[in-house]
Amino acid sequence: TKDPFPPACTSEQFENMEKESVAALKTLTGELQGDYHALAKMDAATQKQMVEDHFLFRDDDDVLRDAGGYKYWDIGRGIYHNKDKTFLTWVGEEDHLRLISMQMGGDLGGVYRRLVK
Repeated sequence: TKDPFPPACTSEQFENMEKESVAALKTLTGELQGDYHALAKMDAATQKQMVEDHFLFRDDDDVLRDAGGYKYWDIGRGIYHNKDKTFLTWVGEEDHLRLISMQMGGDLGGVYRRLVK
């Protein structure tokens, strides 16, 4: 594959994957349109708040650390979210990209439709 999983990535691969992912995310429109926040450029207060809100991943899992999952932390990593924070994308996390659709309540169909329209 073009980009191996994080333990095998170089810092350049992390940066290139982030650049390509952000370019694709910036093409989203409507309800999915949003902003990207690079972890390397995020201030500590914003990072802390996003972690507390369960929107941002952290580097505190011992198993991932031992497996090399936090190699080159915080290079090539960040979060994209729409205005309502109902659509999020983690960039550079253990899966490279993790798409998250969520909302309050029990409307699972609405959560699903957000991703498939």
